[in-house]
Amino acid sequence: MVFLTRRSAQTIAVLAVTQLTGWGTSFEVLGVMGRIIAPELRLPNEVIFGGLTVMMIVSALAGPKVGRLLERHGAARVLALGATAFAVGLAFLAVSTNGAVYMLAWIVIGLGGAFGLSAPAYTAVVEREGPDARRIIAILMLFTGLLVTILWPLLALVNDLVGWRLTFAACAALQLFVCVPLYLFALPKPVAATAEGQQQAQLPPVALTDGERRRAFLLVACAITISSFVTFGLAPALLALLQQAGATPELALQLAAARGVFGISARFVDMVFGQRGSPLVTASAGSLLIITGLTLLLLMPGSTAGLWLFMILYGFGSGVFAVARAVLPLALFSPREFGLHSARLSLPQNLANAAAPVIFTAFLDRLGYQSAVVFASGLACVTLLAIVLLVRLVRRAQVRVPLTPSPP
Repeated sequence: MVFLTRRSAQTIAVLAVTQLTGWGTSFEVLGVMGRIIAPELRLPNEVIFGGLTVMMIVSALAGPKVGRLLERHGAARVLALGATAFAVGLAFLAVSTNGAVYMLAWIVIGLGGAFGLSAPAYTAVVEREGPDARRIIAILMLFTGLLVTILWPLLALVNDLVGWRLTFAACAALQLFVCVPLYLFALPKPVAATAEGQQQAQLPPVALTDGERRRAFLLVACAITISSFVTFGLAPALLALLQQAGATPELALQLAAARGVFGISARFVDMVFGQRGSPLVTASAGSLLIITGLTLLLLMPGSTAGLWLFMILYGFGSGVFAVARAVLPLALFSPREFGLHSARLSLPQNLANAAAPVIFTAFLDRLGYQSAVVFASGLACVTLLAIVLLVRLVRRAQVRVPLTPSPP
């Protein structure tokens, strides 16, 4: 494993702090605060947690605009804008007294998610590391994998000390007075600031024709959206699925807790060895692990060994694919195009994420866990097929006489 340069370590430190804060004070905050604020606002839990759906839909719709801003202004300014939107939305939450203000808050937080999470953060890494960004993104994802472990106890402690309104106000202050300055003043300068960096940023890893580029983007969108739909849909339904598959409530909790460990382990393995392979290979391996785990869950119903094998394979596979989803555009498009394509890909992905928990819950409640597992397996097979088609497309381009890269 190559040691980190000071520049890379600085990039990781800034983005680890800001992304943990961003996710912890937006998408994850209701895990601690949701059932506390519901009676205070006299709103049902469904409405309270519906704020997350509003956030994801708004983030999805804003994705294409974010891509254009990333290309024009760079990731640091876009991320700072996202942190500012988070601060405004969290301030609305702190003063909300009814459903209208509450939902307005989540609309603004949704804009913050589009401008301040995932795609812009990974773009910041690519701007500073170029084609070698994959390992840095994997390291960053190790930190975000510890999100719940770090942030939930802190949120609960602050709520116990000062109450929920001041907790949201403190979260808003963190975004405005910690994250915004870090984005604007602590991130290293992009490598494209040099003439050599500008040339490297415009070189794609494989020379594709215009038609191949369009097909590649559609295949990447298919793989990323469907895989995210599966993992995002199964996550909140996992305890119910395991119990329907024969696990006791105690065993189901153990298995669900172990999934996080396996996922983080997968990210660590990819961080150490991932530089040696393509994200396409990583995505294929993740898909195969998920399909194998789901198949074992069907073939070994009620078996403790089968349940553990499922969780090991599914947890490791979903962890590996999470890294692949983040860096897959980098295997096909130039570093300069990474932010634009990643933000465009967030539109179908976030819409799928918004619908996935409802659809998988319906499968479990109305048709049973076998139907949910077959549905998830079929979708995972479609993901694998999209990756295989991408591999074939890349190989055809590589054996052809190299083309002059089209301008981004």
